[in-house]
Amino acid sequence: MAGCGSWVFFLIVCAVSLLGANAEIKFTIPMGKLFTYELMRETFQNDFEPLSKLYAGRLYDDPMIFKCNRQNFPDLPEWLRFTQRHPYDNGFLYGTPTSPGKSIIEIYAINKRSYETARHILVIKVTAEKMLPYQAEFFIKLREIEKVLPSSVQDEIKQDLQKLWNTEALEIVNITNALDRGGRVPLPLAGHFEGVYVKVGSEQYFSDCLLRVLTPENQKQCTAGAKVKVPGGCNFCSIPSNCITWCKTELFDLTKQEPAPPAPTMGSGILEDGGEFDPPESPPSRDFFPDYIVTVIVPLILAIILCLLLAYIMFGRREGVAKRDARTNQIQLYHHHTIHGNTDELRDMAGNRGVPSPLSTLPMFNSRTGEGAPPLQSDSPTIPLIMAQHDPYSDTLPR
Repeated sequence: MAGCGSWVFFLIVCAVSLLGANAEIKFTIPMGKLFTYELMRETFQNDFEPLSKLYAGRLYDDPMIFKCNRQNFPDLPEWLRFTQRHPYDNGFLYGTPTSPGKSIIEIYAINKRSYETARHILVIKVTAEKMLPYQAEFFIKLREIEKVLPSSVQDEIKQDLQKLWNTEALEIVNITNALDRGGRVPLPLAGHFEGVYVKVGSEQYFSDCLLRVLTPENQKQCTAGAKVKVPGGCNFCSIPSNCITWCKTELFDLTKQEPAPPAPTMGSGILEDGGEFDPPESPPSRDFFPDYIVTVIVPLILAIILCLLLAYIMFGRREGVAKRDARTNQIQLYHHHTIHGNTDELRDMAGNRGVPSPLSTLPMFNSRTGEGAPPLQSDSPTIPLIMAQHDPYSDTLPR
């Protein structure tokens, strides 16, 4: 009985783990308000190792990365964003829906230690709700997006802004990373942060402190690039990292915005009859002779001038043999002709002599026998000059 009970308990745990891994997590959120969902690593760790706590007694803390996408789509909805700084950090899905509807989000967790995967389904239903008429956006310089998304930090920021707005009926409308708004990537040093934009809204009109943002003096100082601090009596920053940048504060009064233009009406898709087609007239004729002169004739004339100049330099400037001989000293000229005459005479004598060539000048001459061996039949371009090079064992000494 004890063994049967343990097996039943084991099957129940496995079934719960399998069903829990594919269970749907449902949310119903209003339109125009911030939605945040934290992907807890501990939850997915239990999916990877469901029985390690009960039997093995080991608690793993594996690095994980999350992949999120809309079901049957490669990416998330346009209003929803995901962030995870490090595999040992939790992930966050956040955003503000702008239209009612239903979105099914698939969340995949990949265990970087065992390379297992777990899948969760997140169903988000957005209901239609009236937008808050008065909204204000603040820039927090000393924060990063994943440090602001936890609900505890949102409550701290919200409490400071409630004092600044002088009302408790305040809702966070949106949180945006400064990098998504064109901000620069900070240096990887301590004290440098990306910054976040926090937009809040309320049914109550702006307080006097917020209306100081619209004063000409404040706008002039901010335009000049000076460091403008929060006016006295309006600084309700309880935590230094939650302090706002006054010059980047913007107010939005949705009650004064013009209504959206009506949607275009759908027609039948058939063009109206406009009569016969009247093609446009041909363009007027153009005289290309000036272009021909500039592109062909002018370069040709320049080439002819250069050729004539080069011909004059090469041929017209030469002094000639007669002129050169006339300027040369007669003794030097006589020696020159004598050398040429002697050279020609020696060449004639060498060509007309009938004496056979010395044996030493013949190829393959054998100094011992005085005979010239026939040339070797070899494919090698290098032919030995003496037989000793051909036959290393032959005796080359005279007898």
